[in-house]
Amino acid sequence: MKPARRKTPAKKARPELVVITGLSGSGKGTALKVFEDLGYYCVDHLPIDLIPKFAELALDSPNIRSAALVIDIREGGNLTRFPAVFKKLRNQLAARLVFLEADDDMILRRFSETRRPHPLGSDRSVLRSISDERQSLAPIRALADHVLDTSRFNVHELRRSIEETFRGESVEGKMMVYVNSFGFRHGVPLDSDLVFDVRFLPNPNYIPEMKKLTGRHPKVAAFIRSFEQTNEFVKRIGDLLVYLLPHYIREGKSYLTISIGCTGGHHRSVMIADEVRKFLASAGYHVKVTHRDMAK
Repeated sequence: MKPARRKTPAKKARPELVVITGLSGSGKGTALKVFEDLGYYCVDHLPIDLIPKFAELALDSPNIRSAALVIDIREGGNLTRFPAVFKKLRNQLAARLVFLEADDDMILRRFSETRRPHPLGSDRSVLRSISDERQSLAPIRALADHVLDTSRFNVHELRRSIEETFRGESVEGKMMVYVNSFGFRHGVPLDSDLVFDVRFLPNPNYIPEMKKLTGRHPKVAAFIRSFEQTNEFVKRIGDLLVYLLPHYIREGKSYLTISIGCTGGHHRSVMIADEVRKFLASAGYHVKVTHRDMAK
């Protein structure tokens, strides 16, 4: 009898660490928020001496699969040690360096609009500070895996650029869609982004054997589905949402709440909400359905 073969434990995937750096006023704070929306564990202005310890914790933690942090000119003289620290990091985990920059005129304009002082201080002009900062960051820029010139980017375009580079799955897969059925007699849900009224459909409430059932009962669902306008509505609303959702994603929304209402929230809205959920799920979106008033 052959001895049982031991199972080889699965190798733990290497954690990913993204370091964001670059010129002041180039959009590092905005970039960090994008990574946070993508599910990264994010830290702003982590001291360089703590980066190796942070990387060690990321290696050991089962809860951190990807992380992003910002380091910049605020580190002062310690910044000169970063290239050596980052080279060691690349041997420990999947580390990538993103360097953001913009032309002088755009950075000057951004500082003028925000009226914030340059981190290098107010004892010199902003233009001189930008020049000194470029010089100080040059060795770090040379190590960058990705250099983004944000001069012509607005907030949404910067988000899109980062998502296209770092998103590990489809755009659809990262958007969470909440489909909620409700009854107008109980009020429209306050967190609704889009509201659809299905009171134009025939109401099962007036059929005695269906009155106490809900839209999830096969008999009720079959009754509502038996009308041509029902199938036409689901198809049209589904196509509309599949068209709209990528545009919401490009504008920075990571979730969307769609509310579908009938009179009491028991029959028509419940059935239609379930159908919309199926339609969007088949299009690749993460969809969660709730029926607020079904039990009332």
